Amino acid sequence: MKRPSVMKRKRLGVTNYKKRLGLLKSGQHRLVIRVSRKGIIAQLVDYNPSGDKIVLTVTEKTLTKLGINLEGNNTQVAYLVGYNLGLKAKKHKIHQAILDTGRFNIIKGGRIASVLKGVTDSGLKVPHEKSVFPSKDRLAGKHLKNKVDIKATIPLMEEKI
Repeated sequence: MKRPSVMKRKRLGVTNYKKRLGLLKSGQHRLVIRVSRKGIIAQLVDYNPSGDKIVLTVTEKTLTKLGINLEGNNTQVAYLVGYNLGLKAKKHKIHQAILDTGRFNIIKGGRIASVLKGVTDSGLKVPHEKSVFPSKDRLAGKHLKNKVDIKATIPLMEEKI
């Protein structure tokens, strides 16, 4: 008797195919957010039968190229990454997306929620619940030693994009 085969990505705990199928049925661009120990990646992805196609990508290194010198992957960096992605999406005439966090859960006030706040503040429509967003104090960086004035940074970012 042969054992039933299980997809490798499911067996390794990398992909939740039930959740992925639900996201793909929407037919919208997927806003993929991944947080690592060193940085944050936000992408807009389209489904393609031969493999997903990445439309846009923004990381914390993209902010450095724009002249915003921030290190790490804190709440402020996450917000600015999301805001930058939203501005680029508007430039590419993308107005809607659906959030894809993969195997990660959204934590209230966390970095994924901060990226989502940045994306929605830039004008991209993403279904969300406002209760998960970080507080204004966290976005202002009052908990950080090396904080950035976001209100002054956003106009500079808009000029360069």
